[in-house]
Amino acid sequence: MSASAVFILDVKGKPLISRNYKGDVAMSEIEHFMPLLMQREEEGALAPLMSHGRVHFLWIKYSNLYLVATTLKNANASLVYSFLYKTVEVFSEYFKELEEESIRDNFVIVYELLDELMDFGFPQTTDSKILQEYITQQGNKLETGKSRVPPTVTNAVSWRSEGIKYKKNEVFIDVIESINLLVNANGSVLLSEIVGTIKLKVFLSGMPELRLGLNDRVLFELTGLSGSKNKSVELEDVKFHQCVRLSRFDNDRTISFIPPDGDFELMSYRLSTQVKPLIWIESVIEKFSHSRVEIMVKAKGQFKKQSVANSVEISVPVPSDADSPRFKTSVGSAKYMPEKNVVIWSIKSFPGGKEYLMRAHFGLPSVEKEEVEGRPPIGVKFEIPYFTVSGIQVRYMKIIEKSGYQALPWVRYITQSGDYQLRTS
Repeated sequence: MSASAVFILDVKGKPLISRNYKGDVAMSEIEHFMPLLMQREEEGALAPLMSHGRVHFLWIKYSNLYLVATTLKNANASLVYSFLYKTVEVFSEYFKELEEESIRDNFVIVYELLDELMDFGFPQTTDSKILQEYITQQGNKLETGKSRVPPTVTNAVSWRSEGIKYKKNEVFIDVIESINLLVNANGSVLLSEIVGTIKLKVFLSGMPELRLGLNDRVLFELTGLSGSKNKSVELEDVKFHQCVRLSRFDNDRTISFIPPDGDFELMSYRLSTQVKPLIWIESVIEKFSHSRVEIMVKAKGQFKKQSVANSVEISVPVPSDADSPRFKTSVGSAKYMPEKNVVIWSIKSFPGGKEYLMRAHFGLPSVEKEEVEGRPPIGVKFEIPYFTVSGIQVRYMKIIEKSGYQALPWVRYITQSGDYQLRTS
């Protein structure tokens, strides 16, 4: 079972637009949603699912809107929430910004989309690229583009249209790994994980079948490739785009799929592994007779010398009552941002194995302000191209299409900072 009706409410809980899919829940039931939400908020018992009598409200908040699905029966909650988030994604594709104004300006197209997204309470076509083939928009007006339903809607491959043609057939593969890291004041790593995504940009004619090969440890063990020469990685929490044949992956770990056209995220994965901090930060803070403070920060690149970190930003917290900043950096530039109480040290290019220094001098008021809480951590942002921490590799990308054309796959590896923080004493 899924949703009986879907409502889009403004920030005060007033319905902007709604669609009744099954007729088994009175549309007036939505009047109970906002009082119930406020009551739960006051009690400190706010939950994503609330009930009034026999009616259940499953809701999400996005920008200044509430998206609410109502149901009488024991619905598949994860399916309903996935649908609500997918609805937000589709509306954002159409209107750029999803907010109250964009809903009011596009009532007709929103009704059309709600009709196509769900039928009798069950999600239908939720791919914005396919929806844009027959629900087209010019300004705020709806165009009736094609009277016939595109074959993709009734096709087994609903995410790809037929008859796509390119002069040059290419696939661009981006392997992007984000590092989440938390280091305590003693220099011990409290948390470290790698969150990876494989994104594709597909420019292929026809209806091609793609097979992607990774240095997956389970696959290597199945095929007898595991050994000291073959480096492999053990992927956890793997999530795939709907185009991937999951039964095939479960059987022999082959990632086989007919891709959507253009950009899409093929898969994501996670590795809970001890990661050596790629950029190590040490800081020393000295206060002088309540009149000034000196902060010295040392940054060291702990990755391969042939690699270079780009667009490095080191956020160093400073006392909220500091003033008169002066900086000295061995490389890059420093900028004081009083509204955030941080100094941003920007380094355009940071080669591996290098060490850089930044000194900051601040004046302090004569009456010292008591520090109620501990100092915030130092945050680091960076991007290292042609490099992955996990060692994941694209071993091959096979492209098979009945016309037999040759296609070029291009692979790019990027490591970047996720939630990367180092605490200071």
